Amino acid sequence: MKIIMLGAPGAGKGTQAKMIADKYHVPHISTGDIFRANIKNGTELGMEAKKYMDQGLLVPDELTVKILLDRVAKDDCQNGYVLDGFPRTIPQAEVLDKALSEINDKIDFAINVDVPDENIIRRMGGRRACLSCGATYHVEHVPPQKEGICDACGKELVLRDDDKPETVGNRLDVYHKQTQPLIDFYSAKGILKTVDGTVDMKDVFAAIVSILG
Repeated sequence: MKIIMLGAPGAGKGTQAKMIADKYHVPHISTGDIFRANIKNGTELGMEAKKYMDQGLLVPDELTVKILLDRVAKDDCQNGYVLDGFPRTIPQAEVLDKALSEINDKIDFAINVDVPDENIIRRMGGRRACLSCGATYHVEHVPPQKEGICDACGKELVLRDDDKPETVGNRLDVYHKQTQPLIDFYSAKGILKTVDGTVDMKDVFAAIVSILG
């Protein structure tokens, strides 16, 4: 069972990916994690990726897919995997498809966690973080006992720049331009499944489980 997670930043796809991985005993693979692991272990692919990253450049799609294929060839991926954060663009999806077909493999499901932009802006705008101890809260869903103060260490909570409405709006614009076309791409392949990401996290997961069986 090979799954790709799609959804805007803040839609909750990372959380769902972890829950899928736990339930079906398959690895949750994030490209960021594999890059870091390869660089830490000093692999040939990792060193090649590091050259680009050190210059502040994006790692080319072909190299990213090579690193990804190296990861999914490991024993723990025999029963499948959940890809989170890749592919982000049509060219990446095409390179991945071609590489998988060359080893007689393919993606089984592309799960789109659908949340309207205004919900995401509200959801992320409600996040608060403690820069001292790293604890996170949400003004509606997980509020601190005392407004603006961390329960764990008593320091002030802040709205991170990443979560400010204008930043979230910019990230959503990039998502719609680059990643939204993937929804059409996987829909044309007949493997796209969309779930409502505005409902409770457990209900989103239940909807995904009913698709995966």
